[in-house]
Amino acid sequence: MYFRSCSLLNYTLACFFLATLFTACTPEQTFVAKDLTSEGLFSSNIEGPVWRDSCWFVVNFGKDGTIGTVNETGEASLFIELPAGSNANAIKFDSKGWMLLADWPMHNILRVHVPKRKVTVLVHDSTFHQPNDLDITSTDRIYASDPDWKNETGRIWMVEPSGQAIIAKDSMGTTNGITLDPSEKILYVNESVQRRIWAFDVNETGQLSGQRLFASFDDFGLDGMKCDRVGNLYVARHGKGTICIFSPDGKLVREIQLKGKKPSNLAFGGKDGKTCIVTMQDRGSIEFFRTDIPGKGF
Repeated sequence: MYFRSCSLLNYTLACFFLATLFTACTPEQTFVAKDLTSEGLFSSNIEGPVWRDSCWFVVNFGKDGTIGTVNETGEASLFIELPAGSNANAIKFDSKGWMLLADWPMHNILRVHVPKRKVTVLVHDSTFHQPNDLDITSTDRIYASDPDWKNETGRIWMVEPSGQAIIAKDSMGTTNGITLDPSEKILYVNESVQRRIWAFDVNETGQLSGQRLFASFDDFGLDGMKCDRVGNLYVARHGKGTICIFSPDGKLVREIQLKGKKPSNLAFGGKDGKTCIVTMQDRGSIEFFRTDIPGKGF
């Protein structure tokens, strides 16, 4: 009986060891879209995700005019309701921990004190068409896309930490997705209607120059964009239901098929920065995929 028990124990341990070894050696599945949340948790204007404090902050949880949080297991909850009439389209955090929101209906960039959940106005400009997407430098200089959808035009604003706003580039198409590369020396901006992505050089004072065409498309729309740690550009193809990945030299290296058709934006996060979530307007939900390179800032 003793020998039989030992044989059974040794067999069990051997099976456990082999299973563990197989699991450890199995490559992680990357670039395959899965659901992070169930459908309908967010409104059809779900937007602007960003990773902070072990969760993603996401625009329009349950209804417009709100900010929600989503953890790595997909649990979502309300973080804050914005003042009446305000609705965010993008979220960023500055170096001091302030949450910055592109408040498109009220022509504001809002600032939120996260611990107190108090909302104030960083900058208001009545000449904003509708501040849409944001990115921010390590010195807290903000770049904001500002599309005029009715006239299919747009521009780029630059906002200093003091709140001073100037037009960095005018007379563009419908500016939408905007992101800096990891060096903060290149700014990418896309035009949704015209289906173009432009690259600009950024100097020490934040001025833009050297506008050049980075990529263009024949169909569907363009929305949010983000860079990974080595400068690859991830682009949401609104209507097509994919995320395109471009190398820094403009080569399309991969296109990820999503479950929905209307991705509005994306953000890297998770403990290792290799989880990329995508906000899906047609599903009112969040999808995610794993990447092989962490996002910018990780």
